Amino acid sequence: MSMPTAGAGLRVLHLGKFYPPASGGMEAHVQTLARAQASLGAQVEVLCANHSADGAGTSHEFHGRSPTREDWDGPVRVVRLGRAASVARMDVMPELPRVLMRALGQGVDVLHLHTPNPSMLLALDVAPKLPPVFVTHHSDVIRQKVAGALFRPFEALLYARARRVLATSEAYVPGSPLLRAFRSKVRPLPLGIDLSPYLQPSAEALRAEARWREEAAGGPLWLMVGRLVYYKGLFTALEALAKVPGRLVVVGLGPLEKEARERARTLGVESRVTWAGYLPPDELAGAYRAATALWFPSNARSEAYGLSQVEAMASALPILNTAIPHSGVPWVSRHEETGLTVPVGDATALALAARRLVDDPALAKKLGQAARRRAVAEFGHEVMAARSLTLYAEALGRPAPAFDAEPRVAARAAAGGV
Repeated sequence: MSMPTAGAGLRVLHLGKFYPPASGGMEAHVQTLARAQASLGAQVEVLCANHSADGAGTSHEFHGRSPTREDWDGPVRVVRLGRAASVARMDVMPELPRVLMRALGQGVDVLHLHTPNPSMLLALDVAPKLPPVFVTHHSDVIRQKVAGALFRPFEALLYARARRVLATSEAYVPGSPLLRAFRSKVRPLPLGIDLSPYLQPSAEALRAEARWREEAAGGPLWLMVGRLVYYKGLFTALEALAKVPGRLVVVGLGPLEKEARERARTLGVESRVTWAGYLPPDELAGAYRAATALWFPSNARSEAYGLSQVEAMASALPILNTAIPHSGVPWVSRHEETGLTVPVGDATALALAARRLVDDPALAKKLGQAARRRAVAEFGHEVMAARSLTLYAEALGRPAPAFDAEPRVAARAAAGGV
């Protein structure tokens, strides 16, 4: 991908909310970016909340106090701060000021905050002196309108201090009052992932693919991936399933599962829904390979991007997503290019799009192949890390690092059959 020392000597401190094994798109992104930057020679540390008392599990819902722990994720040092409480989605971490000041005292070239992240943001607001700050704005606060309005001045204070504000896509910027207010600082940094598990599936992933195909019993296999929360559009998917053949596999956990199961019974599709919960990576990779399409019917700008779209695209899977205004979702997978985009909350349109893929396998294959090509060109973790180091250098007034991306991207594409 690049010269191995492109980020040599650069000390980067990422401030996330949580870190894997905690689930979530922001969590996965912080890990992926940190690892990839370290592979390019940067010294990378992550500061976040400790999601659980014993370090196990994937949920970051608060279920009691957790201790402060330090560990290593390959070359990345991870400090997980103990939580004493969680109030209105803001984690109370008594050791945050001390640990943050200690980390900054060791010398940091880039302080990279990932938002929404109230606890970390407030800690930076009260810090008298900071190294150059970069903010990745993953999403506006959409549903918590009162809390969002009360918190906005604190966000604006830090964004004013930041060297750059990074949007996950250009498409998200016009609909975000906060990003518009700091438009001169905003630069796009599309989220990327390690594509290799999808381009070059493991033997276990291939065995999982065979099992999922058996579960489909020769019919269409529709896939949804993500936390079972309001903006994922799960109820729209269940309504659409009532209008199409096939089985829907719902991958994820969340507070809406009980209500969604009841809705499936009411709609008469209970027997055609598999509630898969959390799937290990190989099992999920196999599901992508076996599916007919990924359903991504999200309904609010809380869904700013959708990394599961990228996973599916790398697996050559067409995407059925929604035209959320001023969201990156329909930008990641483009209508009639890598999938089909339908109106928000329109179960009939989603069903018609799904039927179109069933009735026209050649179209489904064409969209899937284009999806894989776009994933390789735009959404690989190495591409993202290289872009991030270039953005740092530009803002810091340093020479831009040199990258030679073509050989490895081309090799990966060829190995993946693009």
